[in-house]
Amino acid sequence: MTIGLKSKPLKQKQVQVDKVDIMEVIAQASDIVAPVWPLKNFIAVNPLQGLENLPFETAIAESGRIRNSVKNSSPGFDAVNRETIKWCSAFFDDGQATLAMPGRQAGLYRCFADLARFDQRLNRSAADDNFLKRLPGAPSVAIELCLDKLDIPGSQRSEFIRQSLAALPGWAGYLKWKSNWQSPEEYAKLPASLVDFVAVRLVLTCLLSPDATLDKSLEPSAPVNLDGIVAKENEFRDSLLRKLLPFAVRTEDKSLDRPKAQLVFCIDVRSEPFRRTIEAQNDYETLGFAGFFGIPVRIKPFGESHAHDSCPVLLKPGHEVEEHACSTHADRAEQYKKGRGLLSTWKGFYQSLKYNFATPFALVEMLGPWCGLSMMAKTFATHRYGRFRLSTADRFMPEVAVTPGLDHIEISRQADFGEQALRMMGLTARFAPLVVLCGHGSTTENNAFASALDCGACGGNHGGANARILASILNSDGVREILAERGIRIPSDTLFLAAEHDTTTDEMTLFEVEEMSGVEAELVASLRNDLAQARIENSFARSRNFDSKAIDSSEAFEITSLRSQDWAQVRPEWGLARNAAFVVGPRGLTSQMNLEGRCFLHSYDWQADTDGKFLTTILTAPMVVAQWINSQYFFSTIDPVAFGAGSKVTHNVTGKIGVMQGNASDLMHGLPLQSVYSSDETPYHEPMRLLTVVQAPKLRVDEIVRSQAVLQKLFGNGWVQLVCIDPTDGHAYLLSRDFEWQKQVF
Repeated sequence: MTIGLKSKPLKQKQVQVDKVDIMEVIAQASDIVAPVWPLKNFIAVNPLQGLENLPFETAIAESGRIRNSVKNSSPGFDAVNRETIKWCSAFFDDGQATLAMPGRQAGLYRCFADLARFDQRLNRSAADDNFLKRLPGAPSVAIELCLDKLDIPGSQRSEFIRQSLAALPGWAGYLKWKSNWQSPEEYAKLPASLVDFVAVRLVLTCLLSPDATLDKSLEPSAPVNLDGIVAKENEFRDSLLRKLLPFAVRTEDKSLDRPKAQLVFCIDVRSEPFRRTIEAQNDYETLGFAGFFGIPVRIKPFGESHAHDSCPVLLKPGHEVEEHACSTHADRAEQYKKGRGLLSTWKGFYQSLKYNFATPFALVEMLGPWCGLSMMAKTFATHRYGRFRLSTADRFMPEVAVTPGLDHIEISRQADFGEQALRMMGLTARFAPLVVLCGHGSTTENNAFASALDCGACGGNHGGANARILASILNSDGVREILAERGIRIPSDTLFLAAEHDTTTDEMTLFEVEEMSGVEAELVASLRNDLAQARIENSFARSRNFDSKAIDSSEAFEITSLRSQDWAQVRPEWGLARNAAFVVGPRGLTSQMNLEGRCFLHSYDWQADTDGKFLTTILTAPMVVAQWINSQYFFSTIDPVAFGAGSKVTHNVTGKIGVMQGNASDLMHGLPLQSVYSSDETPYHEPMRLLTVVQAPKLRVDEIVRSQAVLQKLFGNGWVQLVCIDPTDGHAYLLSRDFEWQKQVF
């Protein structure tokens, strides 16, 4: 099927712009841009998220039409873009600039209106000066004034604003994130909305492109051929189902024999290969659960002054948890605070010299030789340099065992968190003596997109802190008493231990607990040895993705470790590249096969979820996040410039919030080319829409889909394919776009 983008543009509901409905107009027009998170907590998102109410093919066509119409804009279009970028870069700077723009607390439009008269590129005549001097105080009124001045008819104003937003989807998307997703406290520090953005852009249009009009061009963008993609999707789906179906009617082992340990990993596709490897080491069971472990909180790490949201962006944190040093590490904690204080002072001094007008050249002369030696060491003695840096850091800032402060959260609420997590993952009985909750993060050098490799379920942060919270909750005697009353009896000899999996190196850090019996200590020591062996074996398989030459496991381990420390390595890992499916079911459904790190695996026991409540949560939260991830990888691969971030080689970090290509581009809003391509021309990621496979009775799945608007949108419009493996008959059923189930026969 070849989709040529020759269809007529979709009819948008035309809304007259006036004082009352300007918010509605801009909200409607902003469907063409997706929210763009800043680099410090970069989150994958579908770049066509606002068009998900349309069929997949139609949304691509509409996006192409808008991009074409923007390209065909007036001669002053580039100048308007350039000035918009300049003002946005200055206003949203997050500490990179030496001198901050004055008056930012008043908001983007108000700040611009106060300062624009002093910009000689804008104020070029008496008429310009008079126009800028008389700008209204409210951005909505300024929008009306500008649309009148540009002589845009009322019937065209909504579409004109839409094209204005589509001209810079990265910067507009950043404003959309601020308006809809940033916390109220942080937003208040630097207020700016899409209304402000549109007002600023239209003022610039009046000054630099006064002849601008609505582009009604119906010229299509280059045709998008989905034949190859659809064929790959069908081939992958059939192959996966053939592997899964033999295990569809097998029930989980409900015997009283307890495994040696149970490890709960994030559903992240990078966890699947490591789960398979650790299961082969000993009598271990693994489970999959969203990496924030059902704890929607803000976390203030030990020794840091600011807290961060550590939960999926679809949720709002309900509590703030501060980490404290364990009593056994009091001396280390004091040393850590002193070392951190010295480091902060040095960094502040260095930054002041680096970005000051007068000192950068002297700084280069003074530090040049040392920086040169450091670069040589990083390049030619990467591993030794890494060990030296880690040992130096540990000397001044030693590792401190921490515990979360939960006293302000009622014990009944803690029990709610624990029960929800255990029931959703199907772990309500047969607890092992050791249950390890494994958060995850990543290690990478010289990478602006480092947070994109961390835990998306934790808001682009490491997930170890959330694991510590749930482990602390489930180790509480008070919580266990409440859970026992609710039908979940945790044995007294079961210890919950928090851990963090480094998805670059496969190193697993087991976090200490203050009190541990001799038996528990032996279990932990044995697990550490098995994890170390699993790390070596998994490194070998991972390294073969980078180098197909015959190498042994020790060499592979060294390669993986070096890759995480190499400051010049543009591909420390491919993140979630090649992700293709979201599988919901017990581990027994997938444990006997190599899924090649392509599947999100969420544990689920349909027999323990009689009312479908937990499956509803899984499909409307973790699966939606997986669809965002899948879509961003999909579109960043098919067009690395329009939907991706281009090449890392030419990235320029702006204001510490995002990257531009060169010194004045749109804010790049997707994944770097190196995250989805193995070379400049060869994709590593295979662009396929997400396949969701659920093991549950078909009737239950059908009821959930029909009751949830978000699922009807995603499945009905072809953004996600849904297959139900019905355990009652062992057959697979594919849900069509008209919500009819089609039995799959092989």
